[in-house]
This record gives sequence, structure tokens and C-alpha cells, in this order.
Amino acid sequence: MNPSSAPIIVQPGGGKELRALGDILTVLIEGAQTGGKVAVMLDVTPPDSGPPLHRHSLEDELFLVIDGRISYLTERRWTEVGPGGVVYLPRGTIHSYRKVGTTPSRQWIITTPSGFETLFSRCADEFALPGGPDMGRIVAISGVHGIEYVTPAQD
Repeated sequence: MNPSSAPIIVQPGGGKELRALGDILTVLIEGAQTGGKVAVMLDVTPPDSGPPLHRHSLEDELFLVIDGRISYLTERRWTEVGPGGVVYLPRGTIHSYRKVGTTPSRQWIITTPSGFETLFSRCADEFALPGGPDMGRIVAISGVHGIEYVTPAQD
């Protein structure tokens, strides 16, 4: 049976925990298990934190908010989303998000196809280095994985 047609069951507490960019991302299903079709991750974001403005050229993203309130920037507008809310961002969408409030947020991130989990793993390796990451390397790694950081003037 090839990986993309095999059932996958992940028990609570399973997965691989990665730490980078202030977030804790637990990869529960990765592309190696799905033939590259999908990745499923649980993201914990601390207060007043989130990624810089960017776009993905290789995957679509689906966010499902579990705990906390998260403000998403798309189409030059911030929209706050609470528990039970869903955000779909097709590839090419310039976006960011910020955790609002005083407690961490939790959200599912599902990407199709997979690949984002590999980028985050490589970034986590950089963040684990003594002295912290080389942000030039983070930008280079991101570029290899189809992530482009943009300034507000580029959107």
C-alpha cells in the first residue's frame, strides 16, 4: 500500500513538536505519510506574536481556531477570529496573523499539498542553534520552500 492510501491514526500527544519563530508547531500528519497530499499541524502561538507578512507559492492553508482569538491579515484588512472560526488562504495570498489577548492561542493548520512542515522543521533546527538563528538563513530556507516575505508596500 502506498503512503497516500494508507489510513493514518495519531493518538493525543502524538506527533513531532517543533519550535521556531516563537511558535510551537506539532506535526501530526506529514507529507511522507500522505504521498505529499496534505500535512496536519497543531500550532500554539504566544500573545502578541505571529509570522511576518508573507505568501506561499506552493500550498494552500486552512486554519481552524481552537483556543484564543487570532487576527488574520488578508487583502489589507485585519479580521479577528475566535474559537470555532475557520480561515482558508489559497496559495499566493499575502497574509499574516497575530495572537490577540493575554494567553496563547491554539489552531489547526492544514496545508495542501504538504511541505510546510518540512520548512518549519528546517527553521526549528536554525532556532535551536547556540546563539539563535541566522535570520538570513531563515529567509533563504523559506525561499526554497516557496515562502516569500513581503513588505506592506508589496501587497
